Amino acid sequence: MPDRPEVTAVEIARLAGVGRAAVSNWRRRHADFPRPVGGSDASPTFALGEVEAWLRAQGKIAELPPLERAWQFVDALRDPAGHPAAPLVEAGALLLLLHRAPDRWAALTTEPDARLATALPRAVADTVVHTFDADGADNLPLPGLLGSTQLDLARLLAALAADTGAAAVYEQLLTRYAEANTRQLSPTPPEAADLLAAIAGGPATVLDPAAGLGAVLLAHPHTTGRYGQDADPVTAALARFRLALHTPADEPGPLPLALRPGDALRADAYPGDTFEAVLCQPPYNERDWGHEALQFDTRWPGGLVPPRGESELAWVLHCLAHTRPGGVAALLLPPAVAGRRAGRRVRAELLRSGALRAVVALPAGAAPPYGVPLHLWVLRAPKPGDDFRQVLLLDAGSAPLDGGRDKVDWPGLRRTVVHAWRAFDRAARDGGPVPADVPGVHRAMNAIDLLDDETDLSPARHVPPAAPLGGAAELSHLSGRLTELLAGLADPATLLPPPGAEPAAGVVTVGELVRAGALEVHSSGTGATTRPGPGDVLVVTDQDLVTGNPPTAALAAPGPAGDLRTRPGDVLVPALRGGLARVVPAEGPLVGAALGSRLHLLRPDPAALDAEFLAGHLRSTAGTRRAASHATTTARLDIRRVELPRLPLPDQQRQGTAFARLAAFAATLTQAASLAQTLTQAATDALATGSLAP
Repeated sequence: MPDRPEVTAVEIARLAGVGRAAVSNWRRRHADFPRPVGGSDASPTFALGEVEAWLRAQGKIAELPPLERAWQFVDALRDPAGHPAAPLVEAGALLLLLHRAPDRWAALTTEPDARLATALPRAVADTVVHTFDADGADNLPLPGLLGSTQLDLARLLAALAADTGAAAVYEQLLTRYAEANTRQLSPTPPEAADLLAAIAGGPATVLDPAAGLGAVLLAHPHTTGRYGQDADPVTAALARFRLALHTPADEPGPLPLALRPGDALRADAYPGDTFEAVLCQPPYNERDWGHEALQFDTRWPGGLVPPRGESELAWVLHCLAHTRPGGVAALLLPPAVAGRRAGRRVRAELLRSGALRAVVALPAGAAPPYGVPLHLWVLRAPKPGDDFRQVLLLDAGSAPLDGGRDKVDWPGLRRTVVHAWRAFDRAARDGGPVPADVPGVHRAMNAIDLLDDETDLSPARHVPPAAPLGGAAELSHLSGRLTELLAGLADPATLLPPPGAEPAAGVVTVGELVRAGALEVHSSGTGATTRPGPGDVLVVTDQDLVTGNPPTAALAAPGPAGDLRTRPGDVLVPALRGGLARVVPAEGPLVGAALGSRLHLLRPDPAALDAEFLAGHLRSTAGTRRAASHATTTARLDIRRVELPRLPLPDQQRQGTAFARLAAFAATLTQAASLAQTLTQAATDALATGSLAP
């Protein structure tokens, strides 16, 4: 284990904000570039201090961000033969000391390093035991704190915690770790965890048997007892520190918090215990989940063992076994669990017992794996005398997302799901009528009506379709709008230039125009976006340019004063797609928007360069072909290498007008094609349902 932090070439590139190839060039071209101190020939490592000093001397970095420095110190503590997240346990313990015993830390800082190196581990251990009790502390894989790296890390964490709080610092470190280890770790997003919490209501005790980093338990800050388990002891330790850091520092210990290591199916950490709510996103598609060893487990109702290929149903029964009678269990599951033939008997038993109360289809992007539209199963542990046998089937996954997980309308999704569930659950408890079916949204069905040869619980199969857009007035409106669009199209012949060719002209690159002051180029704006709301700053994305729609995202947090905003006459170009460029009009939603990621913004000087002329050449095949990188399947546009003809401004404006007419013609055709598809689908649905006669 190195005593000082080391960085790889990839990490150096991240520090300097360049590509890895630039670091390789620096190593070849600069004799004073730091020499490797470790790693291998294929992946050498360099001393962080030496790299930072060299970057600063070269003017490539002003100061290493404190959080980046903290991450490098954490990474330096990693044992190549150990768990990659083990140093984060140590960082969590140090932050816990700063959070719960700041006075003790302040006293330690007055000690010399030799004494501090001895006193710091004792202070950390005392804080951990006081927070979790001695039994809980024994479950934490906490290494000893020795050496200058740990002392430097403690000081750096203290400085960061003084600015943003210990919990916020740990959240950023965990996020960085999760992003670097996406194959090993897929944490439940906070929005999905909040949805599970809203379904559960306000339980006094909650269990997550597949806790991961503790997102679901974190969504219950006021619950008096939070319990969890995770197969990875290091991950369980990270979750414990995360939850403790989010607990007020003045709350006396030991905290009512238990996260135990172990596989919940094979080695249940809470045998015989029940809780008011059991919530989780279990692991999926596990073949070796213990089917043979658990044949006679008491968690299986009536001895009904889940099939070997149905590990998700084993988790459902495990959660139900730990739910107090009348309590709620909720799980995020793959959609295939609702209909696979192998699991039919288990699904039928859940229906007959009245345990299964709701199956909700969520949109793709709600939780990992983000490309799969997961289901939310909600169960209530049966109570004696409870003869309610109905199931709520809710389809909240049919709305288009326009771009993935960042575009899930979480406020709308939560409102739809929680409102329908609470109304249905209230009827189940009070004996009143269940909510009326809403076509296209939800339907309440008798359990017996779902029991057949398949017992398929997929909401899309049972929820009645929404009323088709097929009334005479609606179809007439669509038809009239389509007629207007088609009538407004110019005659294609008038768009064609007259025969003949322009006289040959020299060329100039975008990079040369930038150096001459005729053009500004800005690239790669914000990546932190959210759903837009009233008063939010809109963010234009590359997907908006592809679809031609107004911006569909907003800044997740206010940007700094004076940051970049689009102006009329700016030209927007996707970085990963050639042949597309759009001029910001004089008014509309594009004006004043922030620049999204994977976008270039070109701001021409109108006295020297016409915007439509520039955009037209950026849309042309010849203009972008030579400036695109074709080293991979994704062609990345090197915007500064794009060539334009060197023309006087009047000639640019004349050519720009022609480019603008062609672009408007293409945009109108695209809009008309979309409207025509909507009209024909609406008419087809109306005929199929009988709401219109042939």
